Amino acid sequence: MLRQARGNWLEGRLSEEERREIEDRCIRDVVAMQESLGLMAVTDGEFRRTSWREGFFEGLEGFSEARAESTFDFRLDDGGRRKARPVPDVVAPLIRTRGIATDEFAFLKALTSRTPKVTLPAPSVLHFFRGDAMLDRAVYPDVETYMTDVARIYREEVADLAALGCTYLQIDEVALPIMCDPAIRETIRARGEDPEMLIGLYIDTLEQAVRDRPAEMTVCVHMCRGNEGHGIGSGGYEPIAERVFSIANVAGYFLEYDTPRAGDFTPLRLLPRDRFAVLGLMSTKTRVAEPAAALQERIEQAARHVDLDRICLCPQCGFASGFQYSRLTIDDELRKLERLVEVADEVWGPS
Repeated sequence: MLRQARGNWLEGRLSEEERREIEDRCIRDVVAMQESLGLMAVTDGEFRRTSWREGFFEGLEGFSEARAESTFDFRLDDGGRRKARPVPDVVAPLIRTRGIATDEFAFLKALTSRTPKVTLPAPSVLHFFRGDAMLDRAVYPDVETYMTDVARIYREEVADLAALGCTYLQIDEVALPIMCDPAIRETIRARGEDPEMLIGLYIDTLEQAVRDRPAEMTVCVHMCRGNEGHGIGSGGYEPIAERVFSIANVAGYFLEYDTPRAGDFTPLRLLPRDRFAVLGLMSTKTRVAEPAAALQERIEQAARHVDLDRICLCPQCGFASGFQYSRLTIDDELRKLERLVEVADEVWGPS
C-alpha cells in the first residue's frame, strides 16, 4: 500500500494529502509493531521518504532540477551492474529553508513512549557520488568551502531536531566504508580526486556537522556499503577505523558484518573505550532469519577484540533503501527482528 501510494503520488495520480494519510497509517502500524517486539528505540521506517538519501537534495535550495549520472555502480545478485541513482548539480549557494527530517520526527515522537530515532544521510552524500563535477566553481571555488556550508546546514538541522526533543540521531554513511575498497579508490582517482583527502574531508565535515549536538542527544554512525544486490564496495574497515572511531560526539557505530565483504572483526580493537560497536550481522537482503547459534558465535568472535558490554546487535541495514524495493515481506522482517531480540536477550539479558 505504501509503495503504491508513493508511486501514484509521484505520477500525479494521488494528492499529497491522500499520500500523507496513508503514510500516517503505515507509520502508526510500524511503530506498534516495533513496540510489540520489545524494541526500546523505534523509527518511522523512513516511510515518508523517496529513498534514504534524497531528503537534502529535495529539501535544500541550491541544487539543480536536472540530475546527472553517478560515478559509481553496484553489483546485483544476478551478477549484473546498475548505476547508483543520479544526483543534481550545485548551481547556487545551499540554503536550508525548512527542516529535512523535523516533521518526520515530530510525528514519530507523538506516537511512542519509547525512544524515537531519526536518521539522516551523512554530509558526504552531498558530494561523493559525483564529486567535484557537481560543483559550479563560481558558486563554490573549492570542495572545502562547499563542505563547510554543508556542515553548517547539518548543524541547523541537528539544532532543530534537538529543540523538538530528539535524543537519538543516526547518520547513514556510505562514502567512508566503501572507500576501503581499492577499486572505489581507483574510480575516485580516475575522476581526478584524492581518496585519502576525501576521507579526511568527510570525517571532518561529519565531526563539524554534529559538533554542537546537546549532551542528551546520542549520535551514532551507520557504516553502509549499499543495500541492493552485493552493494557498491567491499573491504574491511582497517583503512579508516582509527580515524572514524575517533569522531567527536559520536557514541557508536553500526557496522555491516553480514557478509565477508566487510572483512573481519580486528578493526574493533581500535574502538575507544567510550564507544559502542553495533554489529550488523543480520542481512536485509535475504528472507531467511539467521540461526541464533550462528549469530551468537559471531558475537563471541567480535568479543575477542572489544568488550562484550560494548557490543550490540542489529540488522546490517534498513529493510529497504527506498519505496521501490520489496525484497522482504512484513513477516520476513518480523522473523528477523524477533530473532534479533531473542539473541540479544540470550547474550546480554532481557532489556
